Amino acid sequence: MAAQKIIGMVLLVLGLVLLYFGWQSTQSLGEQVVESVTGRFTEGTMWYLIAGSAALIAGVVLTLLRRN
Repeated sequence: MAAQKIIGMVLLVLGLVLLYFGWQSTQSLGEQVVESVTGRFTEGTMWYLIAGSAALIAGVVLTLLRRN
């Protein structure tokens, strides 16, 4: 298996884990209070969601990209 595909799979898993933690964070009572008052999530939660999305997209691209 090519190193590119292994890195892609690792990024896929990492992205899913980060998105899970970000989603869990959005469901906490404190986060919901902050979001209802300010209209947005805290910076830490946003970084989990952004980094998770970026890692997931990069993982999909690296896993599905064929290298000749």
